[in-house]
Amino acid sequence: MKVRIEIDPDATEPEVLIRCAEITEDIGRLQRLMSQASSEGVKLVFYKGNDEYYFPLAAVLFFESSGDAIYAHTRDDDFQVRFRLYELEDQLPADFVRISKSCIVNTRQVYSIEHNLASSSQVRFMRSHKTVYVSRRYYGALKARMEARRAG
Repeated sequence: MKVRIEIDPDATEPEVLIRCAEITEDIGRLQRLMSQASSEGVKLVFYKGNDEYYFPLAAVLFFESSGDAIYAHTRDDDFQVRFRLYELEDQLPADFVRISKSCIVNTRQVYSIEHNLASSSQVRFMRSHKTVYVSRRYYGALKARMEARRAG
């Protein structure tokens, strides 16, 4: 494996590109390490009423828009966040993937996907009664991310 670093004075943020013929064990391990490092850099504040909560992103099952608000759902609760979904999509680590216009899931928390060719597929989470639906448009991206996670 070769590593190359390019200095670009016009770059607005660091970008990492892994070019490979297939996802090997080493590539999967590298992706996990980089994802973990980037998730440690993301700090979100979660709100419920007048209270602020601070907990790891790993506890979030999914982010969902409802009306004008964005909610982070954990196993037993939901909290408001002060970001739009597209802003979260840019900040969140690779474990999080958009599955519909109104939802981003944490693939590390996905327990099962009930695939339905005719309509939306249902996503279930570990140790939670909560479910969300992945639209046909986003199903391929979710499936690819789940496969990459499994390979790594």
